[in-house]
Amino acid sequence: MILETLNPMHYNITSIVLDTVPAATVPIFILMCFLFLMWNHEETSSIPGPGYCMGIGPLLSHGRFLWMGVGNACNYYNKTYGEFVRVWISGEETFIISK
Repeated sequence: MILETLNPMHYNITSIVLDTVPAATVPIFILMCFLFLMWNHEETSSIPGPGYCMGIGPLLSHGRFLWMGVGNACNYYNKTYGEFVRVWISGEETFIISK
């Protein structure tokens, strides 16, 4: 009787997988959602400028400075956000102050 319960051929493997997969994936899915929300959370800044948005904002900001040049990119950000702007250059937060 003990050997019958330990025999792997005794069980239907598809029923075991279907019973355990939802029980295992729900906590993992909840943990991933929580970590994603924590990663996306950003403190709101009173300084205007492009958003961080999972690191995409700094990449776009740095790319704009490389593509347009410093002068044209500064003029673009000043027209868009005002005379005091927060941007990212080379991954560092940079402030553009102009009048």
